[in-house]
Amino acid sequence: MAEDAEKKAPAAQKRPKAPKPQVVGAKVSASAPKRTAGSAKGAAGSAGAKVKYRVNAAKAVSAQDREADKQSMGQVRKSLVFLGGVTVAYLAYLIFSGQMDVFLASLSQVDSSWMLRGVFCYVVYYIIGVSAYVLSVITDPRSPVGVRDLMSVEAAGVFFMNLTPNGMGAAPAQIYRLTRAGLSVGGAGALHSTRFIMYEAGEAIFAAIMLIFRLDYFLNSFGDFIIIGILLFVFKILECAVLFGICAYPKFFSSIGNWVLRFANKHGWVKDYDHWYQVVNNQINEFSDGFKSAAKNKGDLVGVLVLTLLQLGCLYALPWFVLNAFGKEADLITCLASGSMLELLTSAIPLPGGTGGAEGGFALLFGGMFGAQASAGFVLWRAIEYFLPTLCAAPLLGLRSTSGESINHRFKRYGARLRRLFSRGSGGKGSGGIKITFK
Repeated sequence: MAEDAEKKAPAAQKRPKAPKPQVVGAKVSASAPKRTAGSAKGAAGSAGAKVKYRVNAAKAVSAQDREADKQSMGQVRKSLVFLGGVTVAYLAYLIFSGQMDVFLASLSQVDSSWMLRGVFCYVVYYIIGVSAYVLSVITDPRSPVGVRDLMSVEAAGVFFMNLTPNGMGAAPAQIYRLTRAGLSVGGAGALHSTRFIMYEAGEAIFAAIMLIFRLDYFLNSFGDFIIIGILLFVFKILECAVLFGICAYPKFFSSIGNWVLRFANKHGWVKDYDHWYQVVNNQINEFSDGFKSAAKNKGDLVGVLVLTLLQLGCLYALPWFVLNAFGKEADLITCLASGSMLELLTSAIPLPGGTGGAEGGFALLFGGMFGAQASAGFVLWRAIEYFLPTLCAAPLLGLRSTSGESINHRFKRYGARLRRLFSRGSGGKGSGGIKITFK
């Protein structure tokens, strides 16, 4: 009976084994079905195949991915308790320092329209992040990942980056959602690693550009203290260099990692040896292979990098909106440069949300701009840069695409519609329309 049932099962439910990192179940949605006479029945069958394709995509999620996602949620719960304590401590400081009256008076003077613009700026930040993921998969006609899947992935990056120490929970949470969408573990890791490297490179490039334009401002305003910011920038450059080095020479870095791992294990410093052994010997190679595969499409990488720079610009500009909300005159480039330095300081603190680095960095870099309203300015900046995005990202974590059609096919279909539309507008002459080509 089991054998007969298996023979009768639809082809969409049988997935070929993938010996190399590749899209799981890709053949089901590879192309639109050919239409023939009486294609209504075929269309119904095609729609059924797409639904079953999505069922199988969910089965691609490994137990390890699920466990990593659960661990990330466990870290989130601990972080919420920690941040609650930090909030109480901050309120206590305002009360006992006698600044509560100034704080409340400052908040009453806020121009809400500027705050709404700041919120919209962060929404643009999120949209650009999703677009960068879309650009990374749009050339693959077999990719099962849809736009809503990528919205969930980007939301997971925001949520877990904000609520886990040093953002450690972001990577496993994003890879989990990519495998849930239908990518193999190797394919999900490759896509995530490429996006991660481009984001890190974007941070370094943006900071370098801002230092070129505003180095004199930093030296005149903060003196020798700005050396700390410059050191953080140098560290970011070295981090990017190591990432690119791992991609280019994985065997060399694996040998170094194995030596360090053996040395640490010999002295009893490693708690989970098997996990770190797998990271050094397997994940480094997957990380390298994924980036090398993506690097073949240099145009896409450049496009992702440009989008990342625009995305970071939206994030770093948020203090400028808060300053204008208080009626302060502020230079946008100076705010971008200071915002870039502030994010470097925040990310250097291994606590949820960079607690400590965010407060100290804001007081240092923006305290003079806000004056007596610095405390209120910090709270509003933290609200639109941290707390509100975290709350809004939570409902988006469960988004999933259900059509089964790849983004590549969807854009080709829309391109064909545009070609027909412009052809009709030019009097039916194909040569007079706009030619849109998708490679």
